[in-house]
Amino acid sequence: MANIAVYPGSFDPITMGHVDLINRMARLYDEVIVLVAQSSQKNSLFTAEERKELILKTMGHLNNVRVDIFDGLTVEYMKKANARVIVRGLRAVVDFEYEMTMANINKKLAPNIETMLVFASPEYYYISSRGVKELAINGGSLKDLVPDVVIEAMAKKLKK
Repeated sequence: MANIAVYPGSFDPITMGHVDLINRMARLYDEVIVLVAQSSQKNSLFTAEERKELILKTMGHLNNVRVDIFDGLTVEYMKKANARVIVRGLRAVVDFEYEMTMANINKKLAPNIETMLVFASPEYYYISSRGVKELAINGGSLKDLVPDVVIEAMAKKLKK
């Protein structure tokens, strides 16, 4: 059985913190599935398809990384994909409390699925998709915060 990890998130947009985590996980697992959440609860800048395309353009050099879109419970996707590990990144204590709650809910729903919490690398711990969007909307530089393809896509999307 392949050792498959699923890294779910909104990725609106993918940041250098996400890129770092995906690169690190790709060295540990046979396959990493970056799972773009399609949620009616969030007001996204990019559509799920646009987010998927930005991730593919950024991570296409890794043969064991694929990108998928899913609307529903992550544990249900995990069962379909025969994956047993959910990977989540941690930046701060606030992330920990949320992630611990989600990990426990997922464990209740699917006892055979584990959640692996991975600390953000120090140079990326402060980067968030929300912060990147706020910066872009107000004309700030996104250099070193997001991949170049994201800078281009955000400029087009925001017409700046």
